[in-house]
Amino acid sequence: MQEGEDPRRWKALWVCLVAGFMTLLDVSIVNVALPSIQSGVHATPSDLQWVVSGYALAFGLTLVPSGRIGDVLGRRTVFVVGVVLFGLASLTCGLAPNSALLVVARLVQGAAGGILNPQVSGLIQQLFRGAERGRAFGLLGATIGISTAVGPVVGGVILDGLGEQSGWRWIFFVNLPIAVAAVVLAMRWLPDPPPRDHTRRIDADPVGVVLLGAGVLGVLLPVVESGRGGAGIPWWVAVLGLAFLGAFFGWERAYTRRGRSPLVDLALFGVPGYASGAAVGTIYFAGFTGIFFVLTIFFQESLGYTPLLAGLAVTPFAAGSAVTSAIGGRLVSRFERSLVTVGLTVVLVGVVGVDVVLASVDGSSLGWWLAGPLLVAGVGSGLVISPNITLTVDQVPVERAGTAGGLLQTGQRIGTAAGIALVGAVFYSGATSGHGLDAAGALRVAAGLVAVALAASAADLRQRRRLDRGREPA
Repeated sequence: MQEGEDPRRWKALWVCLVAGFMTLLDVSIVNVALPSIQSGVHATPSDLQWVVSGYALAFGLTLVPSGRIGDVLGRRTVFVVGVVLFGLASLTCGLAPNSALLVVARLVQGAAGGILNPQVSGLIQQLFRGAERGRAFGLLGATIGISTAVGPVVGGVILDGLGEQSGWRWIFFVNLPIAVAAVVLAMRWLPDPPPRDHTRRIDADPVGVVLLGAGVLGVLLPVVESGRGGAGIPWWVAVLGLAFLGAFFGWERAYTRRGRSPLVDLALFGVPGYASGAAVGTIYFAGFTGIFFVLTIFFQESLGYTPLLAGLAVTPFAAGSAVTSAIGGRLVSRFERSLVTVGLTVVLVGVVGVDVVLASVDGSSLGWWLAGPLLVAGVGSGLVISPNITLTVDQVPVERAGTAGGLLQTGQRIGTAAGIALVGAVFYSGATSGHGLDAAGALRVAAGLVAVALAASAADLRQRRRLDRGREPA
């Protein structure tokens, strides 16, 4: 053990990963339960989209300020607050008597996930160095990929065992013992908070928070509500949202010039590899999370699968991702951006394969035919998520790790919300015209988003190679 290394660092990492797994699992675990939730609380399709995308949106909006507060107050303190709030929100979700309270509780639950998750990436930056940091981020990437993919399986097992009528409530109740254990172990193994300087004021940048929230909501609302049963939010609201986002970036620049601490530290985008990695991560999460939203509902509503069978049908993706995520964390220092670019190519091949199978196979055997292309997509995904995280934050100073990790995950969560909104709008568009659910069209949107992420990664790879050639001696 090198001097200064915390002997509890691996135990601390596992506590963080388990809590992070719990919050990220809730991004996808509800997908398989959406039909049950719809009948259980009489939810509209628009309510269902907000149960999923509202969680991701609230998650994303709290990440950056929470990351900065963790840098100041101590990451263990903020981590424990987030876990406690997440457990209470999960309890409220499980007890919700109607869709309105369920959506509100999901928003709170998502905000709590956003509070604790930047502490995870910040702690990895703080506790690990060199090759160990790559392995730690590899485990984090595996956690992210597997939690998203395995959620439908876990949800299906719970619904199959406890019944679809009320079993969906237990997909939230299951978080409670995990939250309790995480709090107890965090107090034992996570590093103590730094001595508090009471003269130092925590700058929350409330104007920045409001402008960013208004901008993101303005852009997403028309897309989310354009799905089946939506209220028809006019598209000019999206233009207003873009105006708020422009005002947000202008405010952040002015705030920085005044010597204040902005919500988004724009200087981070000057750190080598940070801007390109954040862009790739945002676009990729918009693409791959929409796949599970579409398939788990399509299997149940169009093919008559039980929630458990629907979850098992997408398990090959989780299996492929589980194997290659840890491997990717070890290989990233050697192959760098090339590894991510290859991974995105493999994901795109798998998603195109899913589209081909959907167009060629009918009936209940479809799940078996999709196992191959989903496995290929999962293998590729494991080579994308953890290596991209490692490359993105590699040059970020430790004292800004929480803020940088929060900003990176903000892009991922907003990408998730936007991707599900876009894919969901296409998925339900056929139902409004009497043609049924358009799974093929929705998956093509997801494939298009993955292709854009691939193009962004390839462009970054070319730029890195040009810089490397320019540094070579003549």
